[in-house]
Amino acid sequence: VQLQASGGGLVQAGGSLRLSCAASGRSFTGYAISWFRQPPGKEREFVAGIRWSGASPFYADSARGRFTISRDSAENTVYLQMDSLRPEDTAAYYCAAGRGATYVYTAPHHYDYWGQGTLVTVSS
Repeated sequence: VQLQASGGGLVQAGGSLRLSCAASGRSFTGYAISWFRQPPGKEREFVAGIRWSGASPFYADSARGRFTISRDSAENTVYLQMDSLRPEDTAAYYCAAGRGATYVYTAPHHYDYWGQGTLVTVSS
């Protein structure tokens, strides 16, 4: 199983980035794919998640209204569109897959597979 995260970079406050998570190696039916982030010196936190069916997108309060999670079934890829970025969004962003047939979990221990991080830096 492989989750390949990409799309991070350096952006000014107010700018946008789109992260991608390409999933392969198994069927993800019944799974949810979520994005987490880990700011420097802090714990990993949930950002947004979506069921593999594309239903039930769910956002952390910090992301709601600025970030949009979506899934491209043809490409087996989950995207995180991040708009109106703030310096406090600076973090390593990780995508993860876990059981989520009916619910998108927000705690990291519910997730079985993790991609490598992609770094997002937002300058003020």
